[in-house]
Amino acid sequence: MGQLPIRVVLAQLQPVPASVPRNIAAVAHTLASFPEADLAVFPELFLSGYGLDYVRDVALDLGSEELAAICALAARYSTATVLGFPEAGAGIYNSLLCVDRDGRVAGVHRKTHLFGRERAVFRPDDEVAAVELAGLRIAPMTCFEVEFPEVARTLARQEPDLFVAVAANMDPYGPEHRIAIRARALENRTPLVYVNRTGVEDGLRFTGESCTVGANGAVLHSLGGAAQVISVDVSLNRSAPAEVDYRRHLRPELYHG
Repeated sequence: MGQLPIRVVLAQLQPVPASVPRNIAAVAHTLASFPEADLAVFPELFLSGYGLDYVRDVALDLGSEELAAICALAARYSTATVLGFPEAGAGIYNSLLCVDRDGRVAGVHRKTHLFGRERAVFRPDDEVAAVELAGLRIAPMTCFEVEFPEVARTLARQEPDLFVAVAANMDPYGPEHRIAIRARALENRTPLVYVNRTGVEDGLRFTGESCTVGANGAVLHSLGGAAQVISVDVSLNRSAPAEVDYRRHLRPELYHG
């Protein structure tokens, strides 16, 4: 698609705790409401909610009927879909399901850097990789991962068209994410879509503030703290003046550990 924009749905929603069927219904409603979208992005652990005390009970394996339903919805509305879910496997992973417009699972991103109490529930993965969605190379990240430049840089080496970062970010960490997502876009000269959840669960207030960021680090679209779903055109322009195109000036032989 070159530098043509992509139409992206930012689904800044509050999942129903431990109710996978109701959250699938929210996905269906969202995709039906924006049939022109190329890509729809939902928050971290959207299918389950963020209750770490129950998340094991609602974890889904990749062959589950629930994930098959998500694939069918993506195909029905011809909308590539990224959303968070707890994955049952060799342990429980905090995962992102990446489904292409034809309903095919293009990839699963498993969170590598776990935050706080997540470490007692989830198993961290050891790989980050871009996936092909909607004719683009998409680089997925989950919440705490955006605060590590190394994660985004590893993905940037795979020449993605777009970073897609999902989150269940809560108070008081909103300012950290606002800075980090702009920095990750700027330092890698790659546009970024960020979708966070809203609401209160288990005493945590989730901050929302979903946005899109250009390759120059500028915020192009932004939401507040309330639940809201918008559809926006996201530019895939990754050009930068040569002197500040950091990708050209890297010296990897200097960087260790």
